[in-house]
Amino acid sequence: MMSSTPVSSRALSRSTSAGAGVRFPRPSWRWASLPALLLVWIAAASSVPAYVLPQPWDVAAEGWRGIQDGSLFHQLAASLLREAGGFGAATVVAFALGISGAVSRGFREFMAPLNSLFMSIPPIAWAPLSMIFFGIGYLSIVVVIFVAALFPMVLALQEGLLTIQEGNLRAARTLGASRLQLICYVYLPASQPFIIAALRIGFSQAWRALVAAEMIGASQGIGWMVAMGGQTGNSSEVILGISLIGLMAWLMESLVFRRIERRYEGWRAQS
Repeated sequence: MMSSTPVSSRALSRSTSAGAGVRFPRPSWRWASLPALLLVWIAAASSVPAYVLPQPWDVAAEGWRGIQDGSLFHQLAASLLREAGGFGAATVVAFALGISGAVSRGFREFMAPLNSLFMSIPPIAWAPLSMIFFGIGYLSIVVVIFVAALFPMVLALQEGLLTIQEGNLRAARTLGASRLQLICYVYLPASQPFIIAALRIGFSQAWRALVAAEMIGASQGIGWMVAMGGQTGNSSEVILGISLIGLMAWLMESLVFRRIERRYEGWRAQS
């Protein structure tokens, strides 16, 4: 009876220390915003006519009809094809111009006025001119996307590359590295965070330009669907298109950019 007391104390001590090592997950409020927005939507839609602001289930029914007849996939595919063409071309050119501007001071000074000029003009302002040149269709919208994404990515890449420590560059030049070797072995490995930031900025600009251009001069696509819904008074179609615009941007951020960022966050912490 006397010996049970110290045993119980030791057991209690062990259980306490073991419990202290248990880490419970911290609560996250990330997913609370969407249900909160949904509740606000339902409350707001309950106080106005359905043709002004439909309920979420009415929008879901509109989306289901589009899935059944295939029209929703058709509109989505048209927008994604244009986005891939314009953003892909802008990425390739932006990498070439951004790296050239970081390596060559003369080229950087040459590009500075062009960057300022094109970034000060709203991308949608190029849509009428592009449609005059290329007609209403795929190419005219791709050109608008290209212009919208190119110069923000060029500036982000160039400014990011210029922050690379000069000591690394001097060491590589001392070892006899050429400009091509500097690009391959110094600039590109050290520019991973800046590349991710440039791609994120470029995609957001390209996606906005795509939707705006489709609303002005297209016969298919998400932006066209929103515009047609507004013209015919179909508010469910309008909100469905807006929801798809936000969903595609969120998927790109979550499935592409954040994964790339996590892939290199260990390297970034070390540097």
